[in-house]
Formats: sequence, C-alpha cells, structure tokens
Amino acid sequence: MKKLIVAGAGPAGISAALYARRGGLDVIVLYMDGGALEKADRIENYYGFPEGITGRALFERGIEQAQNLGIEVRREEIVGLDFDGRFVVTTTETAERADGIVLAMGSPRKVPKVENIQAFEGRGVSYCAVCDGFFFRGKDVAVLGAGDYAAHEAEVLRPLAGSVTMLSENEVRAVEGGETLEHVIMADGSHLAVQGLFVAMGSAGSGDLARKLGAKLDNGRIVVDENGRTTVPGLYAAGDSTGGLLQVAKAVSGGAVAGMAAVRELKA
Repeated sequence: MKKLIVAGAGPAGISAALYARRGGLDVIVLYMDGGALEKADRIENYYGFPEGITGRALFERGIEQAQNLGIEVRREEIVGLDFDGRFVVTTTETAERADGIVLAMGSPRKVPKVENIQAFEGRGVSYCAVCDGFFFRGKDVAVLGAGDYAAHEAEVLRPLAGSVTMLSENEVRAVEGGETLEHVIMADGSHLAVQGLFVAMGSAGSGDLARKLGAKLDNGRIVVDENGRTTVPGLYAAGDSTGGLLQVAKAVSGGAVAGMAAVRELKA
C-alpha cells in the first residue's frame, strides 16, 4: 500500500488525510500544534455549527475523526524533508519514508525583525540549509533560531561550513555587507563576521519544507495547481500555506482536493 504523510493536523491536513485514507492510501499525520485554528476563540461562519464552535474544539474533533478512520496521528515536530527515491520526513523523534507528502502546516512565518535582512536574501541570508549550504563550503556562517529546527539546520551545515554559530533573535540587531553579507551586528553593538546567515526561527513551516525540495514559491506562498500539486511530483500543499482566503472552508476544500489528487497519482 502506498504511503502518504500529511504535515499538519488542521482543517487542510485532516481533510487531505481523510480523503486519502478513504481512497486506499496508508496515511500518517504529523503535527506540532493546532496552529491558527487552535488559537481561534470562536468560529461562527463554518457550515454545520449554528451555535459556533471554538477553534480548539474543532481541531480536536478533526483529529478524533481521523483516528476513528484508522489514520495514525502523531504529535512530532518536522525538522527536515528530503528525497532519495522516496520522500524522507525527519522529525524530532524519528524518520519516515513515504511515496507522497501533503504540506498543510499553515501560513509562513514572518521575516525576523532584523534590520536589512531582506536586502541580503540570496546574498548571504538563506532560509534553507539543505538548499544553500553547498555554497558556503569552508565559510563562517550563523544560524538564527533556538529550537529543534534551528539545531537540525546547524547539523546540516557543520560538515560544510568552516564554522557554525547559533544565534537567537534577541541577540541580533542587523546585518550588513557590500555585495554579499559580511557581518551580523549584535544587540550590544559588537560585530560577528560571517558570510552566511541561515534563518530557522521556531519550527519549520510548509514553505520551509517545500523549499528544501525545490518546489516553487511565490512571495513565501507555495505555488500549487488546481489539484493541489506543487512543482515537485508527489508533493502537494493545501490551506493557508498556498495563500488566498485564509478560512477554514478553503482549507477543508484544498485538503480534500490534494488528498484526492494523491490517491489518483500514487495509485496510478
């Protein structure tokens, strides 16, 4: 039986999982938290809930529905995504292989509040160690972030870079350089000489993971076609990470479309 991993347990992820499982795929859902849905105080514009429902309650019902269908749902942070003939999803606990992936982890995170950082994107500032680490062989780099995802990015870089320094956002005030990045300016005014700064704040989002496999992004949003397919075969995306209307109704629809596309293509 072909295996599909769904990253995210919100409306898009659970919807994709339900349709994929009913279509005959072996499905695993991996998630770190309930994202924006779990934080919603009350939802009163979603079909079938005349009295409204809290975001947390809707989130928990979705997980219960998936589990009742026999879908494995695990709370594990995803820190890496690769492809070696099959997709390889690395979490803080284990690694799973799959024939297809649906990315449904919500909208991308904001760019860190570091002066000049956007000006050096592609000129020393990167958001993907797997993608860009090769270009920093033997050079001094830093990783901006303090969680498991940042630690994973640092491990990717260590065999390549001359040195890797871990930095938290409250330590960094600005970045500067000429044509490319030359220094990170610390909050105390001191300078750290680096040629690369890899941003890995918080946990990896859908866009971060899509970028690792070379999927096309547009202004941080994952580009998908009408079937939820990214530019990488076998990789699908749904929900807020694809842009547009950031509502539960759209997320459910997008998840269903991506889940059905995965069934058609993985079982072909």
